[in-house]
Amino acid sequence: MADITRGVRAACAALLVATAAAACDTEAPFAPPLPVAAGFRVDDGVLRLWTGTPCQGVIRLRLVFDVGTAESAEQVWTAPQPGVPVERMDLLTAGGGSAPDTGGPLRVETPLPAAYDWTKAAWINFSVDGPQAYGARVDVAEVLRESAEHPPESYLFGQSGWMSPADVRRENQRSFLTVCAPVTAASAPPTR
Repeated sequence: MADITRGVRAACAALLVATAAAACDTEAPFAPPLPVAAGFRVDDGVLRLWTGTPCQGVIRLRLVFDVGTAESAEQVWTAPQPGVPVERMDLLTAGGGSAPDTGGPLRVETPLPAAYDWTKAAWINFSVDGPQAYGARVDVAEVLRESAEHPPESYLFGQSGWMSPADVRRENQRSFLTVCAPVTAASAPPTR
């Protein structure tokens, strides 16, 4: 009888440990399988975006500066359905306003507040609506400080660092994902 009780206790303890371990899995069920990034740089006082791979059917782009803080502000661009392709875009001037309108398909729907200086923000959170896409985040000070040190075709892709087009082609879906990169079997997380 003591052996049976000990066996039941051991089985219950193992079940409890397995349940607790499963409950501690902090990976969100829809989390991207690799770090996600969009490219940013500043040239001649203009904040520029490069998605790394084309985003098709974009109906909204959103930049949120210092999300979740009292200093948070956002700018939103929109396009009518069925959306437009976006890969490169001038976003903002260092003076705080939108980059000069070049007749592109996206229009500012929500501008930054008139007195807001985005160059003083710590972070930019970037998101795309329309296609299947991931959000990205970049350090504003790093973009401002380091852009002049890198060739014009290189952009800061978050934690992945400064990348040229060749770097992005080589590393996308290997070490990181561009915001509109499709998830492939090679970039999918391992099954458990």
